[in-house]
Amino acid sequence: MLKQILPAISVAAAIAGAPVLAQDTETLRVGMSGGYFPFTFVRQDELQGFEVDVMNAVGEEAGLEIEFETMSFSGLIGALEAERIDTIANQITITPEREAKFAFTQPYVIDGAQVVTREGNSEIEGVEDLSGKTVAVNLGSNFEQLLRDLPNADEIDIRTYESNIEQDTALGRVDAFVMDRVSSAQVIAESPLPLELAGAPFSEIRNALPFRSDEAGQAMRDRVDAALTSLQEDGTLAEISRKWFDSDITKPAE
Repeated sequence: MLKQILPAISVAAAIAGAPVLAQDTETLRVGMSGGYFPFTFVRQDELQGFEVDVMNAVGEEAGLEIEFETMSFSGLIGALEAERIDTIANQITITPEREAKFAFTQPYVIDGAQVVTREGNSEIEGVEDLSGKTVAVNLGSNFEQLLRDLPNADEIDIRTYESNIEQDTALGRVDAFVMDRVSSAQVIAESPLPLELAGAPFSEIRNALPFRSDEAGQAMRDRVDAALTSLQEDGTLAEISRKWFDSDITKPAE
């Protein structure tokens, strides 16, 4: 597991023999997969991406030390529930089910679900053409539920993947995959695989940071949410977005 750990104990406190504060008081443990380009990924042994930059900016604004922990995407919610991490920065979509369990910050990415196919696949020109097709989604993501909410869901063969979702689509092992619009466009631009967007995004999704709904979790949520507000107002979030996407994905499209 890759970790980026920042010092959490001051030299003065150590010398004075002061008790060590609990990790979740001044250190924010942030879980992410490290495998979701360009939001969170590892290149040359360095964890980087839009989410990393946002959380580092949040830490600076809120006076928090940020500690990143990477793990499989499907294990992130469980790690949050088990108190191994304090929040998740991996494009977590707000859903009614998740809102019932977690305290969310304000959305900091407004996006849409996107169908992607092998280049030249004329049979699929959008979500309406997925009946009778095999469609891949990342395991643990909200895209599976979005597909199951479609009127023709019982006609779609939905398959969950931990990895190789783009490769199996390009090789024809599945007919399409569904990911967020921004990531899909970036994957196509960066990948040598013959892939293309199929139609327009079919559902707006709002991504935010989830915290546990106990007193400590809600207090930390409020602290981080205030930092996000400041970063939105001073243009920092927009600047980070343009760095990675050449556009501002932190606000609804005009």
